[in-house]
Amino acid sequence: MEKVLSVEHLQKSFKNTKVLKDISFDVHQGEIMAILGPNGAGKSTTIRNIMGIMYPDEGRVTFHNHNGDEIPRHKIGYLPEERGLYKNVKVMDILLYFANLKDYPKEKARKRALDYLKKLGLEGKENASVEELSKGMGQKVQFIGSIIHEPELLILDEPFSGLDPVSQEIFKDEIKNLAKNGTAILLSSHQMNLVEEMCDRLFMISKGQKVIYGSMDQVKAEYANFKCTIRGKNGQNTFKSLPDVTRIDQSDDISVLYLSKDVHVTNWLKQLPNDLNVQELSVDRVSLHEIFVDIATDKNIAQEAGESDA
Repeated sequence: MEKVLSVEHLQKSFKNTKVLKDISFDVHQGEIMAILGPNGAGKSTTIRNIMGIMYPDEGRVTFHNHNGDEIPRHKIGYLPEERGLYKNVKVMDILLYFANLKDYPKEKARKRALDYLKKLGLEGKENASVEELSKGMGQKVQFIGSIIHEPELLILDEPFSGLDPVSQEIFKDEIKNLAKNGTAILLSSHQMNLVEEMCDRLFMISKGQKVIYGSMDQVKAEYANFKCTIRGKNGQNTFKSLPDVTRIDQSDDISVLYLSKDVHVTNWLKQLPNDLNVQELSVDRVSLHEIFVDIATDKNIAQEAGESDA
């Protein structure tokens, strides 16, 4: 796949605090790339450097063969985390305004706007003012505004925030369609289940530096070790003699045993104590959500597993 965006060795400081420390990743045509991290990790600063809202102290951002002020911003779409639309302006007028900012033909934009309003359940709302819309409807309008000009690169910062489950599904399907048709997508979200389902690759950042970078398959193979969840009254000493257990979390009657990377699950289960109290037992892989939480709370799951690079 063709490389659309390249972020190389970004460094950024505010006063005496370094918020980006040698950040590098690529986004390719037709892929959905996730940029993840806890609050304050540096995600928004990275996105603002890509958008030219601010510039790095060191490193560079390249869009195709352009960098710095030469980047053609009209080929990039951006849905910011901080939503904002003119309240007393009609929906169609604001969408045409967004298109005009990107030098996109007016009549072509009008047709695309009507098509997307219908697709996103807003048919007939083109003459409504933004203040007449619900929060979710307003978010749909702003999403349409970010793609009205057929961008080659689309940056989505928390696109699912505040949406009901039905609207989330609509957004998810449309983002997948855009990628299928060749748009390079950089997506930031705290909803790990959607990221795990949608994204091809991910870049996870913590305290301004890379902790994970790779394809979703690579990340799962590298970090998503097995865990065994047991419901029943068992003391922690019950599990101390078990091999291949790297961590035990217990709460009420639930015990979660995190297993080592190369464990053979079938053989391991045979070693459970005969007097174990089991009401329910399940074995599955560590989820992306759990990896995220472990990194955000410094439990060092990524450091224990080693780094993954695409």
